[in-house]
Order: sequence, then C-alpha cells, then structure tokens
Amino acid sequence: MNVERLGPLEPVAKQNKAKRTAKPVKTGGADSINISQDAKSMGEVYKAAEIVKSSSDVRMDRVQEVKDKLKDPSYIDSKVVESVADSVLDVFGLS
Repeated sequence: MNVERLGPLEPVAKQNKAKRTAKPVKTGGADSINISQDAKSMGEVYKAAEIVKSSSDVRMDRVQEVKDKLKDPSYIDSKVVESVADSVLDVFGLS
C-alpha cells in the first residue's frame, strides 16, 4: 500500500501566514483630510455652546434699564401692572 502526500504537512499553518500588503503609493502633494458636513455642524454647535457657557447670565444693560424705569414714578400705572400680572399668570399657566 502506497500513501502519497496530498497537501502540505501543516495546512493550517500555511493559511495563517500573513499576506503582505502593497505599500501605499506616495503622491507628490501635501497631506490632506476631508471633514464631513456633519462633523462641521457638530463643531459649530460645540463652539456656540462654549460661547454660551462663558457668557454672563445677567445682562447688566437690561438691569440698569429696568432700574431707571422703576425710579420714574409715572412708569408704574395700571397698564404696566396688568401687563406684568398677565405675564406672571402665563408663566405659571394660570391664564
């Protein structure tokens, strides 16, 4: 009886050998990247959020304007009181 070899002694080892990849072709230009529109939008949102975080919560110009109006005795009349009362009721959902 004659047994002939049908394949390599270690068929698994042959399959596990790493195949060499082709070296990347260098072009003469400079390196570059492409940024997707979604990434640009996310960057703009992040930048806007940082600006909002760093800004003051109180607008001092508006505070001074209200203080000046309240110093004027003719400013507070029934029309202003009704307007403020309606605004307060709207805020609490009672109107």
